[in-house]
Amino acid sequence: MFAILTAGIAPTLALLAFFYLKDRFDSEPLAMVFRTFLYGALLVFPIMFIQYAFMEEGFGLNPFIYSFLITGFLEEFFKWFIFLYTVYKYSDFDYMYDGIVYGAALSLGFATVENILYLVAHGVENAFSRALFPVSSHALFGVIMGFYIGKAKFAKKKRKFTLLYALLLTVCLHGTYDYILETTNGNWIYVLIPFMIGLWVLALRKVKVANQHSLKKVIYEVPFKHHA
Repeated sequence: MFAILTAGIAPTLALLAFFYLKDRFDSEPLAMVFRTFLYGALLVFPIMFIQYAFMEEGFGLNPFIYSFLITGFLEEFFKWFIFLYTVYKYSDFDYMYDGIVYGAALSLGFATVENILYLVAHGVENAFSRALFPVSSHALFGVIMGFYIGKAKFAKKKRKFTLLYALLLTVCLHGTYDYILETTNGNWIYVLIPFMIGLWVLALRKVKVANQHSLKKVIYEVPFKHHA
């Protein structure tokens, strides 16, 4: 059991540390990051219950509905909802990049519990592939969602549109990930690897843009606060 817990937690902590350390300005309090991580972990159980209910009613037989509604929409909607009603109000959420950190923490909390449950059911020998694909994808969905929520928080216009876009984009990305798994049978790896590479490129671009936004804020806003 110790091996399963270690294999289940290690990749999520590594990914969270990676995105946390990419923050070039005013890193978030670890206590708040951990709280957000716990919110994500607790989301697993109500989502699993709802997904189970849909599957029992036969709604998951269609690969498109299963991938984009039962998995993609449900999981990303609950993350998005919790983000807006908890993390969005943090007083420490004062830079665009903070959205990326908290988005990654929320998603990786979810991924940690999901990963441990999977390894308990299917064996620790699946840990490496789980780390490369499902765990990494959850982290990247969280980064992208967090970027757009951070962008919305500091936007002067189109705030509601950007918040909605944060949800719709991650639902589409998550749904596509699962649809690949559902429809490509034994050849999924040949499609999923290019998809994951694209996802990493997109997420790292958002990291760069968010840090540039933070730099501008430091240059143009902080000096005026100190002067006042």
